[in-house]
Amino acid sequence: MKKYIPFWVLSACVLIPSAAYAANSETVIQTDSHWNKQAIKPIHIEHPQVTILRITIPAGEKLSMHKHPILNIGYLTKGELTVRSEDGGVLVLHPGDPIVELVDIWHYGESTGSEDAEIVVTYVGDKEDPLSIAKE
Repeated sequence: MKKYIPFWVLSACVLIPSAAYAANSETVIQTDSHWNKQAIKPIHIEHPQVTILRITIPAGEKLSMHKHPILNIGYLTKGELTVRSEDGGVLVLHPGDPIVELVDIWHYGESTGSEDAEIVVTYVGDKEDPLSIAKE
């Protein structure tokens, strides 16, 4: 028989000072805009789906130009990743750096360090939406 922790217990854990537990938290990023400073548009999802990918880009490799129709947020775990948008924007990520990726803007990433770049990306969108669209 499975045992479940009541929601009120989990809620209370958030309200109790962290000194009572060994866990702590650090805000990595909290923002209302993408990395190019463009505001995040309101999200209306009829059939929500969350996808988390661990993406490895070999050192020296460049992804093809693409865009994302849905919100996605990432966190570089190793290597160096340079993201370039079609309009000339550039973002260089190092291990531990977060990214609030561009939505509906053509861009590509390139592993610009000496080791493979690894990024964990969370996509939030409708079940019918693709995660990315390649530029023809």
